[in-house]
Amino acid sequence: MSSTGVLRRFAPAKINLFLHVGDKRPDGYHDILSLVVFADVGDWFAATPADRLSLQITGPFAGPLSGETDNLVLQAARALSAWAAEHGVDIPGAALTLEKNLPIASGIGGGSSDAAAALLTLARLWALPIGIDEIRAIGLKLGADVPVCLNAQPAIMSGLGEVLKPAPRLPPFHLVLVNPGISVPTAQIFKALRTRTGTAEPKPFGGGTAHDLVLWLDHLMNDLAAPATAIAPDITRVETAITATQGCLLARMSGSGATCFGLYESRIEASTAAAALTKAHPNWWVKAAALVSSGQQ
Repeated sequence: MSSTGVLRRFAPAKINLFLHVGDKRPDGYHDILSLVVFADVGDWFAATPADRLSLQITGPFAGPLSGETDNLVLQAARALSAWAAEHGVDIPGAALTLEKNLPIASGIGGGSSDAAAALLTLARLWALPIGIDEIRAIGLKLGADVPVCLNAQPAIMSGLGEVLKPAPRLPPFHLVLVNPGISVPTAQIFKALRTRTGTAEPKPFGGGTAHDLVLWLDHLMNDLAAPATAIAPDITRVETAITATQGCLLARMSGSGATCFGLYESRIEASTAAAALTKAHPNWWVKAAALVSSGQQ
């Protein structure tokens, strides 16, 4: 905790390097298989003890969330409060602040990463005697991406997203994230899904350079890209624009969209590409990013 009594935690963007979808389960959801990494671009969550629970949202994407009374951060806080009550632990309230730097509903796990940051920060702020497995169980009820966001480390996700194992050793690479300013509802994308690759694990990545990683990823895909581009054709424009930048090794949509990423070998290539895309498309959200090396920043 800082000298001011405020706890802060970074909530990084989540990128699906590939995303395969399996058959629909009896509960109506789909099993998935995905390789996930996290970028050093994201939101910031802060909490300080208070008499009651409150949330202030700041940042460039605060607007769409400012009127919400039940977003994922508040749901996470209330879920922990309920856990404390069930276990006879008295807790104070908390004054929460979310600095919203990531676009809303954009396929890079912003809401899930925010919820994960809230769970971890409040568990510490309130000194709850709760284990990480219990936190993961609470997180899964909030959203399928929350468990992986609790670690914020490269991982292979399967099941609904709750089955996690460490990713293969990945070479250094950099990213450019681009969103054309549109939101794509995840439920609508899954409803329009027609072709599914399935969740059989591919041949493991054998290591090597960023070029080798791209060759491996070239045999994999994002199953949600086809329905997403049918609903939001601007996604194709974004992928095409990223592909045209110098040094781009791979351009692909992340998650259910509409954010796309470009993969580059060096920071300079990514920064140069981001600058070129920003100049050509000033209304797009464009960020150069490196991978985060730790979930705690």
